[in-house]
Amino acid sequence: MEDATDRIARPWGARVPYGRHETWPARVDTFLAEGVEPEAVQRWVQSASILHSDGDAMDIAVADGRMVGVRGRDVDRVNRGRLGPKDLFGWQANASRDRLTRPLVRRDGQLVETDWDTAMDLVAARSRELLDSRGPGSIGFYTSGQLFLEEYYTLAVLARAGIGTNHLDGNTRLCTSTAAEALKESFGCDGQPGSYDDFDHADVIALFGHNIAETQPVQWMRLLDRLEGADPPRLLCVDPRPTRVAEHAAVHLAPRSGTNVALLNALLHETIRHERIDRDFIDAHTVGFGELAARVADCTPKWAAEICDVPAARIEEAAELVGTAEALVSTVLQGVYQSHQATAAAVQVNNLHLIRGMLGRPGAGLLQMNGQPTAQNTRECGANGDLPGFRNWQNDAHVADLARVWNVEPETIPHFAPPTHAMQIFRYAEQGSLRMLWISGTNPAVSMPELPRIRSILSQERLFTVVQDLYLTETARLADVVLPAATWGEKTGALTNADRTVHLSRKAVEPPGEARPDLDIFLDYARRMDFRDKDGGPLIPWDGPESAFEAWKRCSAGRPCDYTGLSYAKLRDTSGIQWPCDDRAPEGTARLYTDGFGWAHPDVCESYGKDLETGASQEVVEYRSLNPDGRAMLKAAAYLPPHEEPDEEYPFQLTTGRTLYHFHTRTKTGRAPQLNDAAPDVWVEVSAGDAERLGLGEGDLVEVTSRRGSLRGRLRVTGIRTGLLFVPFHYGYWDTAGGSGPGPDTPGRAANETTVTDWDPASKQPLFKTAAAALTLVERGGGRPSPAPTTTASAPVTAGAAPPTSGGPAARTTEREPTEFPHGREEGAR
Repeated sequence: MEDATDRIARPWGARVPYGRHETWPARVDTFLAEGVEPEAVQRWVQSASILHSDGDAMDIAVADGRMVGVRGRDVDRVNRGRLGPKDLFGWQANASRDRLTRPLVRRDGQLVETDWDTAMDLVAARSRELLDSRGPGSIGFYTSGQLFLEEYYTLAVLARAGIGTNHLDGNTRLCTSTAAEALKESFGCDGQPGSYDDFDHADVIALFGHNIAETQPVQWMRLLDRLEGADPPRLLCVDPRPTRVAEHAAVHLAPRSGTNVALLNALLHETIRHERIDRDFIDAHTVGFGELAARVADCTPKWAAEICDVPAARIEEAAELVGTAEALVSTVLQGVYQSHQATAAAVQVNNLHLIRGMLGRPGAGLLQMNGQPTAQNTRECGANGDLPGFRNWQNDAHVADLARVWNVEPETIPHFAPPTHAMQIFRYAEQGSLRMLWISGTNPAVSMPELPRIRSILSQERLFTVVQDLYLTETARLADVVLPAATWGEKTGALTNADRTVHLSRKAVEPPGEARPDLDIFLDYARRMDFRDKDGGPLIPWDGPESAFEAWKRCSAGRPCDYTGLSYAKLRDTSGIQWPCDDRAPEGTARLYTDGFGWAHPDVCESYGKDLETGASQEVVEYRSLNPDGRAMLKAAAYLPPHEEPDEEYPFQLTTGRTLYHFHTRTKTGRAPQLNDAAPDVWVEVSAGDAERLGLGEGDLVEVTSRRGSLRGRLRVTGIRTGLLFVPFHYGYWDTAGGSGPGPDTPGRAANETTVTDWDPASKQPLFKTAAAALTLVERGGGRPSPAPTTTASAPVTAGAAPPTSGGPAARTTEREPTEFPHGREEGAR
């Protein structure tokens, strides 16, 4: 059976119901470019999604040397053949006419085309000059959550052992650093405890600040299919917006921004008060229960209701839901990670699972989610604020072991202080101690907080900026050297999703012009810098993706993220394997912590932990006295008020976020017609009560102002909680066609014009959901609706206030039952 569906209008497609403990039935989603018939496809090339953290497995359709479509891989455990809208349509951006095809260098204030040797010689010469005159601390690297494992690992080696700088981080700092920190605080080590398969077995699924319908749409399809099957799960949704998750929830809590710790402490209070805990598990596997119980003893639902502005009775209902679950899955994302007390709140979710013994078995899972497709690789490879292989920078034995892998002296690897986080890297650039910043695969001139400040930093004459990207982004326009990169489908590499599933993405087509894979660019730089190991050999001896993968396997050996049982051949023959994968688990590992918490032992843990309130690092002596045997840690946290509260001048709370149809700063999705048309411009969401009070209506052009800056967008009146504004962060200063933006004194459309330079003390993740703001009318809409989609949490509260979002014939996608054809290798046309 085969159906064609407009997957803009119906983004989650048709339902295939299934019951609890059953296997999610497969459904293959396929989209081919207009005029391309299935028989015209000459090759299907194995890959996985690069536009969200699901890791949806897919095949790329190739005809006459170009991409012509995609289809889901029905044998893959992650998506069982399904694809979301970004998967289905985003690939078209690869062929955008404004792709960068030659390097650019700045001459007389203008970026002009040049050849690769000239551009790379300039980068290497500036690097050597700064190393000689100012030392390795004058050079920093800021990378992405969208490259491949092999590229992150190569970057980590050249930065930490080649340059010798501590200044290397990824834009995962903006989306997933709290996930990593929360896991380290509770379990001593990063690594997702649960698995997407846990959704098949849970009877309660709690989503804390996680709009899974829009951020991981294929997993939302999974939940929708379960909701229509036998013995469906009950959902708890904690979100201030009326998301699709909220519509299906048994309990929906819409707390005041910045109050997550108060709410979670109340849930813990009720769970302990009603003895809904597993005392045997607590005694055998945890430390810190006494302190936690004492801390939440007075955190009643009534107390939390006053802080969170939600009814105490609803908090009690939520507590009963999670406290009486037979098998509880919890997921956490940006509503926690980018808000006040981010790590403290995420840790309380861990605590909830630990005191209930809800870990290590089917349906009892914890998913501290990722926002970007390869954020997990950034973390495990050490291209963020960690050492590769989840090694502990405070543990000299770990540093020595890494030095052994790289064949360098331990003192070569900077470990005198924590690896520098992104917010501090930009501060060093602002202050002038950092004089060269290499930015790869990300667009901080749109994605970082307080954009006027970021533009000022990147515009400094004394800062030499290298940008490696696909298009002339807002950031690239400010660079001194721009390097044209190849992207997904144009290069080969491995990528690991949010539940530790490793996929192989194979090269399907050639990159445009002279664009090169990021790995080739990093290897070229390493050769020009002549980085050497302690024996005089090349520091980086590998020369391509597969040899880089083999090098990474040696680095991961014996560590929590052990890849030694994987190979390119194995990944070609299968379709997604979860690490650790080694001789003890040759087919991968579905769930961590099925038998204790060994990676929390003081000798092997990735981190000795931090003070959740100040972010101060603990020392090994303190950690060893608290946790000598390596158990999970129950870390309590007191609620503290947000740093910036609404007042008479700025009466609203402002939160930013994502929409289903776009990813990051729209560098790709804004160039895919179906996705761009579904959400073409920025908008501002306000509650019906606030709109009525201010005399505002659907489509009015409004200005949002904070103490940092302002933006303009058309108003969408939704069911969002009163006193809160929502603005999607995807929209930058420049449009995707590269046209001119507004003048410097004109309010733009970037949400981050208004957000605050503030970060969580433990994870160092910026707080995008804590600003105070004012809302004023600029001009009446005159019947023109907001460009916000109607299919998502942005749906208008009044039916018919805006035309339904649809993609028409251009978005029609086939959804069919699987047929008998091999998926493991490249295959001919069918």
